[in-house]
Amino acid sequence: MYRYDEFDHQFVRERTAQFRDQADRRLKGELTEDEFRPLRLMNGLYLQLHAYMLRVAVPYGTLSSRQMRQLAMIAEKYDRGYGHFTTRQNIQYNWIKLEDTADILAALAEVEMHAIQTSGNCIRNVTTDHWAGAAADEIADPRPVGELLRQWSSLHPEFSYLPRKFKVAVTGAPNDRAAVKVHDIGLRLHRDGKGEAGWEVLAGGGQGRTPIVAITVREFLPEKELIAYLEAIMRVYNLYGRRDNKYKARIKILVHELGAEKFRSEVEAEYARHPAQTTEVDQKELARIAKYFALPQLEKQSRFAPHFEQAKLDNKEFARWARNNLAAHSTQGYTIVNISLKPEGGIPGDATGEQMRVMADLAERYHSMNCASLTPRTSCYPM
Repeated sequence: MYRYDEFDHQFVRERTAQFRDQADRRLKGELTEDEFRPLRLMNGLYLQLHAYMLRVAVPYGTLSSRQMRQLAMIAEKYDRGYGHFTTRQNIQYNWIKLEDTADILAALAEVEMHAIQTSGNCIRNVTTDHWAGAAADEIADPRPVGELLRQWSSLHPEFSYLPRKFKVAVTGAPNDRAAVKVHDIGLRLHRDGKGEAGWEVLAGGGQGRTPIVAITVREFLPEKELIAYLEAIMRVYNLYGRRDNKYKARIKILVHELGAEKFRSEVEAEYARHPAQTTEVDQKELARIAKYFALPQLEKQSRFAPHFEQAKLDNKEFARWARNNLAAHSTQGYTIVNISLKPEGGIPGDATGEQMRVMADLAERYHSMNCASLTPRTSCYPM
């Protein structure tokens, strides 16, 4: 899984120290709530009816067992014993005290986590297929590109105050488990006749009160052009997106009102307008990032596991569980194991601190990289 470099470590520590000072000034009455609001939103902190809520990013949905245990500690020490995993690979703590928030951010920083850009009118956490890096049908692991987009979008000066929040999803598989068609920008990997990677670029999708399926803006965009092309989309949205009505400020409304052809032509014109500023994706940098997501060297196993097959014959409940919770892995003889966070009669997405530690234990016992991939369903797969 991706590990932060020294710059990221320093940046997150400095942001935590900065927020500690801001929260202290709010508690002392030196900042009004209106003055404090944009500061807390930049750090993922919402004020709800009865308490503060903190939303923590889980980039690409991947957590180490150490990170999972830290999330469990935060749930038990600072919340009511549980956290809520969202549909966009975040975890939310819904009963946070303002005076504890800086300590929580410091605890997150210890394990390379943060809440930056999980709220506000900016580019939010980049999400991927929850089986990314392990799925048998995957063309390529989309997480390196997701990390590239994270680095590009974090505190981007041009896109920090958009008309509305902005969500990006990336998939490297033909089966769209990342739901790219209901995101502000969706990216789906393809390969051309020469085997070179390129991306189908979609825009204008969304759910909420006005569900809309995204349009395809480009059928096949060479990977080296990805950042520059996304910047063109963002500039069109920043220029034409409505700011007078938050319910009509999303890019899906803009695409709907302009029409697909007009929106495409505006994006292409903006892209052509800045040839000197085109930022090509540095393939060396992308290769460097990809090394952090590389699979371990796995020996292929037999396709037939006698003990496993016998266990299914002997236990109908286990057979049903295996049918519903296992998925094909990219390496022969391994499998993806899904642990559902949708209990019957319970709240989908909630996980107690104890359950988080159990998942961390399972990852360490059965997973050679000690990590899990999170979505509305939590996956812990041997790789």
